Amino acid sequence: MESGYVTTPFGRRPMSLGMLASQQLAETIEPGMRRSKWKLFRAICEARPALGVTDRALTVLDALLTFYPDDEISEEKGLIVFPSNAQLSLRARGMTPATLRRHLAVLVEAGLILRKDSPNGKRYARRDRAGAIGEAFGFSVAPLLARAVEIESLAAEAVADRELIRVTRERLTVCRRDISKLIAAALDEAVPGDWERMSMLFRDLVLRIPRVASAEELAALLDEMALLREEAVNLLEKHIKIKKIDANESQTERHKQNSNLESISESEPSFETKQGAKAVANNDPIAEAQDGRRLKHRERPGRRSGAADPAAGHGLKSFPLGLVLQACPGILGYGPGGTVGNWRDLMSAAVVVRSMLGVSASAYEEACAGMGPENAATVIACILERGGHINSPGGYLRDLTRRTEKGEFAIGPMLMALVRANGGARRDAG
Repeated sequence: MESGYVTTPFGRRPMSLGMLASQQLAETIEPGMRRSKWKLFRAICEARPALGVTDRALTVLDALLTFYPDDEISEEKGLIVFPSNAQLSLRARGMTPATLRRHLAVLVEAGLILRKDSPNGKRYARRDRAGAIGEAFGFSVAPLLARAVEIESLAAEAVADRELIRVTRERLTVCRRDISKLIAAALDEAVPGDWERMSMLFRDLVLRIPRVASAEELAALLDEMALLREEAVNLLEKHIKIKKIDANESQTERHKQNSNLESISESEPSFETKQGAKAVANNDPIAEAQDGRRLKHRERPGRRSGAADPAAGHGLKSFPLGLVLQACPGILGYGPGGTVGNWRDLMSAAVVVRSMLGVSASAYEEACAGMGPENAATVIACILERGGHINSPGGYLRDLTRRTEKGEFAIGPMLMALVRANGGARRDAG
């Protein structure tokens, strides 16, 4: 292309500053510059949104490039192609003349081709006697060569952006799946937490995901979803740790029961029989409960001969009310009139306390059936006394009820541990 040469369109088509800029750009081709026309075309396809061309316009460009005589575009081979509209329409998959002209105009406006119109608007080439093309009129592909580096750069950015969108969408999909299943697991397991609020936030985030989104939009949504997933995981992990702590406490308590039977038997007056009988220590009811044997009906000290033991048949021995209140003084304030004078008062106070602790009525009824009402009230008093160490009172009570049914739980060690703790606290204060 001659330096400084400006060509204007034939007929009524107007000249524009964009056409002039494209012609000036076409003059900046570096010497020796060459590119594979099909690799360059693929790069244009990748960068199509950035270049502002349609897929139909690319169909026309594909057809134009088939008329270029060589696989590589270079100034040495010439930069003008001059097919007729009929030939171009055939190679453009039978595109109609009107549609063909419209998309040729799109390619010109996008700065990918130039028009070099002849005086009469026809497309042709003049050849010399040797058959070489002297001058040609048609479409110049010089802008493709001049913009090759820019087009390749835009294509690389488009590929990278598309890959980023793909990866981000995959992560977003995995995050959505994780949150959905974590919330479902939490609801199934009745894990404490505001899961309704979390479900609403999750639905709002899902509705905000557009069908066509940029990498930045998807990344922002992924960040919000990742925070929601982290919150759900933290709540579930905290619940698991609490369950482990409760299980460790239960194991520790069983160990104390096994290792301190003799000292407990000696210190608990309710373990002795009537005058002249052998000590119950040789047939310890707590040891029997831990070995899995059910207790037989036994008359409690302080009761009239023939009075029924309220714990009979439940595998647990009831302890004197005075010992229970010594171990669990915190229950006193919940009795009728702010005091506990008998077992009925204690059981009334236990109903108030179990509601305050969040223990369900069904869990307490199961405890009464499994342990006996007096022992169930005693256990509630113990849970109240150890409130700072028990994260799920309802679950803890159900666990003790199950262990009672298996003969693996005794109240004595729990009461004596609280008696020692309260006595130690009074000594330290005094």
